[in-house]
Amino acid sequence: MDWDDARIFLGIYRAGTLRGAAAQLGIDQATAGRRLAAMEAALNAKLFLRTPSGYVPTPAGEMAARPAEKMEQAAHQLEREMQGIDHRLSGTVRVATTDTMAQYFVMDAIRLLHEQHPDIRVVLHVTTAVTNLTRREADLAVRTLKPTDPDLVSRHLARRSSGLYASKTYLRERGVPRLEDGLAGHDLVIYHASVAPRQATHVAGVPVTGARVALEVNTGLMLMEATRAGIGIGELPVHMAERDPQLVRIFPDRVHQYDMYLVMHGDLHRTARVRAVADAIVAAVQSVT
Repeated sequence: MDWDDARIFLGIYRAGTLRGAAAQLGIDQATAGRRLAAMEAALNAKLFLRTPSGYVPTPAGEMAARPAEKMEQAAHQLEREMQGIDHRLSGTVRVATTDTMAQYFVMDAIRLLHEQHPDIRVVLHVTTAVTNLTRREADLAVRTLKPTDPDLVSRHLARRSSGLYASKTYLRERGVPRLEDGLAGHDLVIYHASVAPRQATHVAGVPVTGARVALEVNTGLMLMEATRAGIGIGELPVHMAERDPQLVRIFPDRVHQYDMYLVMHGDLHRTARVRAVADAIVAAVQSVT
């Protein structure tokens, strides 16, 4: 099995459509279709059923997925090991993080890095999803979950706190909640359940019983903007919200604490350009009070 054909096969297998696979792989849809047809001809097997809703793997396709994934893992391992002995302070480093972390310290890290090592190019991927470093979706990730994969190396960056905030406009119109009443009778802005499921029942340790969810968002910056706009009370990182003169903290003694980690694949730990980006991120986090 040709690895390049297997790569395209896996893209279709995971995306379920030629268009989705082509977008992920950076090729055109016609090329994806031709390479799949060539692979099916070479294997003398039909790998997908073409349905109106997409490409559904046949039993042969399901069987082919396992060795194709092993080929993918071997290719990624080769790439990581070669990069692990690369000592050049140039080239591309892919970083994954959330929008709030990007805004409040990763951008500063990239600015400082560029001043010191202008030949390092950073590709920033902003998402709330957990990026798969083993599949090389990124070289580095800054996130709030400590990895359990033994192939990944993590460093604890900081412990932060989030608290409850509302805009001055909201509090003028709706009044300040009383601790004995909790958030009953008030509107909330919370994360989607896929991002922070705990907020369906508690925000910053305060029960949401009797409150009304006015808006659900999937990014931290949108949570901040919605709270500033007066849509409802939101749980925001203290180090961000305290800088905003439009926001007022509610129940200051109620907090939710979270940790931030810098994560990378163990094979890339010795790569000079990756280490340089990692060091810049560590320095930027330490400079944020």
